[in-house]
Amino acid sequence: MSWLGKMIGGTIGFALGGPIGAVAGAVFGHTFVDKREAIYLNSISGGHRSLSSNEEAQLIFFTAAFSMLAKICKADGQISEKEIQTVEAFMTQDLQLDWKGQETAKRIFRQAINSSEKFEAFAHQFYMVFMAQPNIIELMMDVLLRVSTADGYISGEEEVMLLSAIHIFNYSATDYSRLKSKYVRVTNKYYAVLKCDETASNEEIKKKYRTLVTEYHPDKIEAKGLPEEFIKFANDKFREIQEAYEHIKQERGL
Repeated sequence: MSWLGKMIGGTIGFALGGPIGAVAGAVFGHTFVDKREAIYLNSISGGHRSLSSNEEAQLIFFTAAFSMLAKICKADGQISEKEIQTVEAFMTQDLQLDWKGQETAKRIFRQAINSSEKFEAFAHQFYMVFMAQPNIIELMMDVLLRVSTADGYISGEEEVMLLSAIHIFNYSATDYSRLKSKYVRVTNKYYAVLKCDETASNEEIKKKYRTLVTEYHPDKIEAKGLPEEFIKFANDKFREIQEAYEHIKQERGL
């Protein structure tokens, strides 16, 4: 995470307001400056560092993700050990964070827990940056659901936040139901991965598979220049799609 060293190193030359900026500013111990001030600082120091647009997106993704997860965990008034373990698994297995990255994620998580900002405020700011990247929106919904179901069920308070997220993200209720079935038994999880149900025809399943494989193909994801934390997550999604299709093919004798 190239942005992390710059954040720790000093003042960053871009404007980042809202709840995400407040949490990041508290975690890294400084406030953010606007572009004009960055140019001025650069002119007098000769070495002021700023984030590229891609690094800025990575910072927002990272801060928003652990802030929203903190709010989901705290939704029912208590944070369980299973929820913490699930968040830590997201850090190490999905994002493959090193020690420094994990410590930073934990600091963001703790700061967001104590923040007066609501879950919806973080969700709105996150969506403003990633609204044109449905892959990231879906994967954010996926991890929110994963943490929400860590205790074996979704509490009423957590469900309210999840439903507000799908509204803010313009994420369809149908897709939410199918994604939810991966963690709460509603329909066959393999069909949920392919965004269809068990009544779908063989041709519909093949079409869904081809569409998703194209959308999440590693080469296409990397070509888009998406946040590096997202690449591993997307690659896992690609494998999950392939495994689901293979299972359904065997089940149906395709």
